[in-house]
Amino acid sequence: MIHPSAIINESAQIDKNVEIGPFCIIGEGVKINAGTILKSHVVIDGDTTIGKNNTIFPFTTIGVVPQDLKFRGEKSQLVIGDNNMIREHVTIHLGTQDGGMLTQIGSNNLLMVGVHIAHDCKVGNHVILANNATLAGHVEVGDHVVIGGLSAIHQFVRIGNYAMIGGMSGVESDVIPFGLVMGERASLAGLNLVGMKRNNISRDEIHALRNFYKLVFGEKISENFVERSSKIAQEFPNNSTVKEVVNFINSETSRSFCQPKN
Repeated sequence: MIHPSAIINESAQIDKNVEIGPFCIIGEGVKINAGTILKSHVVIDGDTTIGKNNTIFPFTTIGVVPQDLKFRGEKSQLVIGDNNMIREHVTIHLGTQDGGMLTQIGSNNLLMVGVHIAHDCKVGNHVILANNATLAGHVEVGDHVVIGGLSAIHQFVRIGNYAMIGGMSGVESDVIPFGLVMGERASLAGLNLVGMKRNNISRDEIHALRNFYKLVFGEKISENFVERSSKIAQEFPNNSTVKEVVNFINSETSRSFCQPKN
């Protein structure tokens, strides 16, 4: 199941049920688990672990050194989960000393053509990154997130679960869970109602979150935004979606929050 033109370092750990196509290059220390398929011309390097049943398309580069001038060859890692579809020309880089030494991709994700995931990013599960979407260093992406084509996410930005980023958006601030964001300098345009319905979130949960959103974002974000959102959340004591948004807002961050245009 390994094409004779593939070049595989003798220290790489390749499960017997891995399929490696023509002209792939597998470096020292790479680990690839059962059921994963490398179509052709795939380069995997560094301390990279790839889970089960992933499909990786041609001209993808995984686990190479990051595009970070502070990187000094530290033995950082890249870990990729199971059942991911990684299309042509995707690039995913190792972590760095300043980012916890780890870049991590979850499971059941679709990374379309030309996606770039930089050093120290954390990407969850069931995420879709459309063509040429770009994550700068240290970006955190939650579960069930959709990022549109040609969008760019600024370093250290967090994107909450079930959020959607419209195509050709430049995201410089944190995006709340369930948020819908779009624009050249992206702003919060509402809630990702379509995504919530597709993921079977109940009508009651959605209705409560819409009311919470109107109360919190009905006025321009001010210095007491975190305090105000926590106070308003008390009106929705049993709503899990509201709780998730409030917990996200209260979590430590180095960025501002993406807000509506006013």
